[in-house]
Amino acid sequence: QVQLVESGGGLVQAGDSLRLSCAASGRTFSSYAMGWFRRAPGKEREFVAAISWNGGSTYYANSVKGRFTISRDNAKNTVYLQMNKMKPEDTAVYYCAASEVGRLTILHRGTSEYEYWGQGTQVTVSS
Repeated sequence: QVQLVESGGGLVQAGDSLRLSCAASGRTFSSYAMGWFRRAPGKEREFVAAISWNGGSTYYANSVKGRFTISRDNAKNTVYLQMNKMKPEDTAVYYCAASEVGRLTILHRGTSEYEYWGQGTQVTVSS
């Protein structure tokens, strides 16, 4: 069992940066692939980024590629999402998720590949 707790959300202006953190419990964190998803008001939850168990592979949604960076520190059981050049359309609740399949595949772009989810953290970008 893995418990995930996101932090770092808040209100920023367009063009600003923000870093989200997701702290995981459990001794097997380093074996999980991790992902970030978001849900904007009135929209479905969508994929943002994913990282393999050892950080060697990453995937990004086209909408955030070049602006967002996912990383992890297995010694701290934490995964991060660095968000730069933020836009109003980045406004959403951001969720981190853990997958027992540690090596990234195209399936990690979908919610069904993840067994564990955090409660989410609100990010609001004003124009």
